[in-house]
Amino acid sequence: MRIGFLGLGLMGEGFTRRLVELGHEVAGYDPRAERRDAAAQWGVTSAGSPAEAAAGADLVMTCVTTTDDLEGAVFGPDGVAGSIGRDAVLVDFSTTVVARTKAMAERLRAERGAGWVDAPVSGGPPAARAGGLAIMAGGSDADMAKARPVLEALAASLVHLGPVGAGQVTKMVNQVCVLTNFVVLAEALNLAERGGVDSGKLVDALGSGYAGSNLMRAMWPRMIDRDYAPAGYLRQVLKDLDMVHDLAHDLKAAIPMSTQAAELFRLMAARGHEDLDGIAVLKLFTGEPV
Repeated sequence: MRIGFLGLGLMGEGFTRRLVELGHEVAGYDPRAERRDAAAQWGVTSAGSPAEAAAGADLVMTCVTTTDDLEGAVFGPDGVAGSIGRDAVLVDFSTTVVARTKAMAERLRAERGAGWVDAPVSGGPPAARAGGLAIMAGGSDADMAKARPVLEALAASLVHLGPVGAGQVTKMVNQVCVLTNFVVLAEALNLAERGGVDSGKLVDALGSGYAGSNLMRAMWPRMIDRDYAPAGYLRQVLKDLDMVHDLAHDLKAAIPMSTQAAELFRLMAARGHEDLDGIAVLKLFTGEPV
């Protein structure tokens, strides 16, 4: 397929490398020229604007940081809405506000006749590169049918959960499970280390019981090594938890654990650690300089 891709950061790199390897023709845009130049090295055609990336594309894929970023890329000057075709589908991998996602999808359909699939992901850049993501999708059956062949090649699991917006609600559920557990794992690891336990054996000791999880296996070794290089940024963790808060407010749902986790990440951000990985919240427990 001809694919326009917007957002060539950590996740965008993984996505576009995978898409090029699968044989798709990818035109990529990022506001940072150095990212466009880097992507050209693995076969992405550099586009000068979102509109240029979207022109003639079968699918337009987006992976940006905030809902404002997405709205600007789609409806701003030189945005996707200026060039996307009627038969094209926009697939948004970003984590965005549910109500605004629905409104943008309706607007794009009304103005251009193009479809929209909200397809937030879990798994991080390595999974994007390897085609091993969990993709939770919302959209019409017809739009999903157009996007599915490509999405299946990017995912270890692809689940269509309902109309536009369903993917973003599911991503909020995912973030409650994942991001609060960053804090739980940090608390537990600190307790083990202070108790003199060989932390390198913890995953083997606990992994086959109820405490075991994919997150434990992925994050505890990095926490033990104090490897805080970002696979995802702490500022994004905080942004997502604030979105959980807003959705829960709209739905009148109680989220005491997520609220407490958000305040710990906010404290880390206030101390200048926004660009570390979210697992750096461990610093608050261990006494490492923060």
